[in-house]
Amino acid sequence: MKLASLKAGRDGHLAVVSKDLTRMVVVPDIACTLQQALDNWKDKAPKLQKKYERLNSEGLPAAEAFDVSRCTAPLPRAYQWLDGSAYVNHVELVRKARGAEMPESFWTDPLMYQGGSDQLLGPQDDIPLSNEEWGIDFEAEVVVVTNDVPMGICPNKADKHIVLFGLVNDVSLRNLIPGELGKGFGFMQSKPASSFSPVFVTPDELGDQLQEGMIQSRLFVHRNGDLFGRPDCATDMTFNFPKLVAHAARTRHLAAGTIIGSGTVSNCDHGVGSCCIAERRMLEIIEEGEAKTPFMDFGEQVRIEMFDREGQSIFGAIDQQFVHYAC
Repeated sequence: MKLASLKAGRDGHLAVVSKDLTRMVVVPDIACTLQQALDNWKDKAPKLQKKYERLNSEGLPAAEAFDVSRCTAPLPRAYQWLDGSAYVNHVELVRKARGAEMPESFWTDPLMYQGGSDQLLGPQDDIPLSNEEWGIDFEAEVVVVTNDVPMGICPNKADKHIVLFGLVNDVSLRNLIPGELGKGFGFMQSKPASSFSPVFVTPDELGDQLQEGMIQSRLFVHRNGDLFGRPDCATDMTFNFPKLVAHAARTRHLAAGTIIGSGTVSNCDHGVGSCCIAERRMLEIIEEGEAKTPFMDFGEQVRIEMFDREGQSIFGAIDQQFVHYAC
């Protein structure tokens, strides 16, 4: 099934969305918000699934047209947002861009940071930032959402705790990152609010495109209408999602509603393009001696989307602009 949150208050109103992303129905009789559904997933999921099946087959009297502009993030605020680095090829390139060597352990032990999750942006929300000199970059990724995950879970059992998939634009301010990491305390100011796809979907919606904890599909990224990248999400993914979930839960329980990101999708085949500007700039330095692709300016637009084998958008598109925010 496909689930969205319509803008309303801090946590939105939960809506079930049709498979073709054309119709929706709000479901306060089942759960008012997605977090409420996740907190009682074993009981709520079957009820939401029945509503989804009716919406797709016979229709529902209360159904209305699905309007992406009404969507906030499926989880407008989350108890936890953890972003990994499953594509080690990308990590290696970006570290080279700031003159940092990559330890061999990165190939066996995932990187992961804890991001801010008190306010997550919707798929068409503007991205407000104060300064273009910060090195504004988009990062296209896949995310999963968990139910309650016990501490110390093994990767071969973690897949049972992945209940939803989605997309994220994990914005980075590249020129602030070196200074922050140099302090030895991780990302903070260099990682503003992230933006999420209109809908999150249950694993069964992905069909045979979901194999071995990875999505066998390309992620399309456009900058100002021009194709920027179309890497395959399974190719060169060093750590699959069950491994990322297990890594996050090694020393703590994870609460229902935890979002875990893949990190920027990246392929070793550079002909497929990139999912962030920093990676393209690093490749330009390697191949041409200097970075030529500029970071984002105010007024520029990014679009992130994934399609099924029939060409239907799976999650809907993240389609938004970077805008100036006057402090």
